[in-house]
Amino acid sequence: MKQGTQGSTETGHPERARMPAGGMRVPPQPRAADVDRERDAAAAPGPGAGDVRGEHTHSETPIPRPRPTVQRSSVRGQILDALRTALVSGELTPGELYSAPALGDRFGVSATPVREAMQQLALEGAVEVVPNRGFRVIERGARELAELAEVRSLIEVPVMLRLARTVPVERWADMRPLAEATVRAAGTGCRVTYAESDRAFHRGLLALSGNEQLVHLAEDLHRRAQWPLMGGPAGRGRADLLADAAEHTALLDALISRDLDGVRALVGEHFAGAS
Repeated sequence: MKQGTQGSTETGHPERARMPAGGMRVPPQPRAADVDRERDAAAAPGPGAGDVRGEHTHSETPIPRPRPTVQRSSVRGQILDALRTALVSGELTPGELYSAPALGDRFGVSATPVREAMQQLALEGAVEVVPNRGFRVIERGARELAELAEVRSLIEVPVMLRLARTVPVERWADMRPLAEATVRAAGTGCRVTYAESDRAFHRGLLALSGNEQLVHLAEDLHRRAQWPLMGGPAGRGRADLLADAAEHTALLDALISRDLDGVRALVGEHFAGAS
């Protein structure tokens, strides 16, 4: 594989792997020195401290406060979410090489949480590790997308049919706002906004099964199906997103009416047309 034009090594030229202006952002995290100063300031008694109720504190031993720690896992989680968004939007281009130091510079954090997030994406199949260089975004083709659609159908169609037979009609009313949210998101024409609402709708439906493992597995497959194809456009147009969202409302209507043939056909068509 060739190295992408935006790629860089892990040790040099971080500016070459920067994302377009206005792209991914992670809120600045407090430095250890700042946290220490805030702790010391909070622990220090102010003027008149202890005098309000006539208490004398000059001879008392200060009660040690627990030392606060910066939760690096929260930073990693924010970066992981931002990288997943960049995959859907096309900011991270299939075939391109990106380094953790360069992306860390972009986010305003160290390379460590970026590298940890990228390693998680490698486990998910979104990127591959290039030793001593960085991470390359996987180039996906139409065949992989078709395979994902088939697997999703094999898992979700039987579940949807069971739900159609067993879930009370009033429970489906809770899903209506999620279906309507996908229509509004599709109207924006924003692939990222729609992808999030799309996953929320499917996650809500499957959650009615009460099987958390199923929900997590289906979410992973769904997320992978939303990554752009190699050499293809960054995403479908507004009309395509609206058509996809309309299938959500049609599926919900079929579930409410317990139209099993309609449910089976709609779920299969929906997955086959997703990208």
